[in-house]
Order: sequence, then C-alpha cells, then structure tokens
Amino acid sequence: MEQQNLQDNTDIEIDVLELFRVLLNKLWAIILSGLIVGLAFIAVTILFITPQYESTTKMYVLSKQDNSTLTQQDMQTSLSLTKDYAELIKSRTVTEGVITQLGLELTHEDLLKKLTVDSATDTRILSITVRDADPYEACKIANAIRDVAANHIKNVMDIDAVNVVETANIPDQKSSPSLSKNGIIGGLLGVLLSVIIILIAYVSNDTVKTQEDVEKYLNLSVLGTIPLTETGRKKKKKKQKRVRGRK
Repeated sequence: MEQQNLQDNTDIEIDVLELFRVLLNKLWAIILSGLIVGLAFIAVTILFITPQYESTTKMYVLSKQDNSTLTQQDMQTSLSLTKDYAELIKSRTVTEGVITQLGLELTHEDLLKKLTVDSATDTRILSITVRDADPYEACKIANAIRDVAANHIKNVMDIDAVNVVETANIPDQKSSPSLSKNGIIGGLLGVLLSVIIILIAYVSNDTVKTQEDVEKYLNLSVLGTIPLTETGRKKKKKKQKRVRGRK
C-alpha cells in the first residue's frame, strides 16, 4: 500500500512538471495574450469611458456654548456631532437647494452619487468632494453644497457659524479611470485566460504521440518501431526547413 501511494505521488509530480513544461513552451503565446488584452483594455478606457474629476472643499464646524470662551466640552461636543453634520450635508434640503441655485438637470439621488462627505479621524473638519465629467462643474457644485449646507447646519443645530477651511479647487488631473490600472488588469486577465486555454487543450488531448506515451498511458511495452520511409523523411525535412525559415 505504501509503495502504491509513493507511486501515485510520483505520477502527480510528473504531471505537474509536464504542465509546467507545456506552459514554458507556450510562454511567448501567454505574454502576447497579456499584451493584446492589456492594450485592448486601455483602448476601451480611452474610447468609451468618460474621465471623471474630483473637486474638494473643507469646512470647520464648532459648537460653542459660550460665545466668549471655548471649552474642552465644546470641542468634544463638536467632535461627537461630526457625523450628524455629514448627514445634514447629504440631506434633501441641501441637494435640492443646490440643484435649484445652479439650475442643474439632476435629481436628489443623482447629486448624491456625485457627492462624498468625509471627516478625518478625531477632527471637526468635514471634506465635501464632488465628482463630475466637467472639472469646472465639479468645483462649482462643491462650493455651492458647502454654502447651502453651512446655512442648513446653522439653522438645524443652532450654532453661530460654519467656517470655510478650504474652497474647492478646479482639478487639472482626472481622478478616474486609470489607464495604467486598467492596462495591468487587462494584461493579467489575458495571461490567466491563455494559461487556462493552454492547460485545457493539453489535458483534453489524449492522443498517443510517442513511445513514452504508450508505456505511460497504456501500460504496454513497445516491441518495435516503424521507421519513416524516404518520402516521410523528405516531408519532415521540408517541414523543418519551413519552420527554420519562419524563425
């Protein structure tokens, strides 16, 4: 039984080595597939995907109990309310106010898809980011959201002021899509698909080609071989010359 298990393990190891050798022989095809699919992904990205730009503005919200004195309790209260402020910025009152102010042909849901509100850890600074195909439009919408949201927060939370930390910029670099990222993804996908196709073709090919195949798959000993005829040798030589000429 031990001997049989050892033999099975040896067979598996030989199969793995054969698969590796097959892939190594087809390495040029694998690399070519990766390059072709990677370039195809880049072409699709350039031709069919609209570039998006991001513009960010920042605001500082501070809740004070006493107008003359800023206490530690005020700081902690403002920090705990940061999430509330973020929700107020994304409220329908703010989005519809911006849509009306700028005359945008968008719905509340459409504007929310363009909008991201974030706050750094342990800070009271809120970042409002807007994505749009037009960098000028992204900047304009971000600033409008900040202004409308500031008034809405003051009315709802009953605070004195919302300070502007940073106005929105006009982005000169697109945020997405990334040509290099999509090219790498396409290249890896091309390599993976070519490897799968080569392995499937090899595993499904059960034809017997050599003397070793007869002994391995049929468990039969080869008693003799039939040599090539003169015509067969000439055909083989011609085939080899054609292969060399192509190289």
